[in-house]
Amino acid sequence: MEVLPSTAAFVAAFCGRNGIGTTDTLRLTLVVEELFTNIVTHGYGEEGAGMVRLRLAFDGRDVTLVCRDEAPPYDPRSALRRLPADLDEPVDKRGVGGLGNLLVGRLVDVSDYVRAGSANVLTLRFRRDASPR
Repeated sequence: MEVLPSTAAFVAAFCGRNGIGTTDTLRLTLVVEELFTNIVTHGYGEEGAGMVRLRLAFDGRDVTLVCRDEAPPYDPRSALRRLPADLDEPVDKRGVGGLGNLLVGRLVDVSDYVRAGSANVLTLRFRRDASPR
């Protein structure tokens, strides 16, 4: 997790170079941090050792994030839209986790997943200045 601050700096620099505003920069940074944390914690497990590659592109309207890792196969798209079962429970009675995926799902406009050889490849598209759903 030591690289998380540099990951946020990478996103901020990309957004700055492309004239992407503060709201969208924060939205994109939040998504990248959540994905990165989930991959390292849950995908790579206890040792947390493994590569996470991020690629960002901007076409003047949409930002596309491609996240590639070599953790065990996992398609997160269903979790991006699913509410945790215990959401109506008091906070101190709920299980840990699940809300980050939901948050990511609400912040992105389009998602796609493929397993390419030994890699998970998640592609997320963000429309600039779009209101979260």
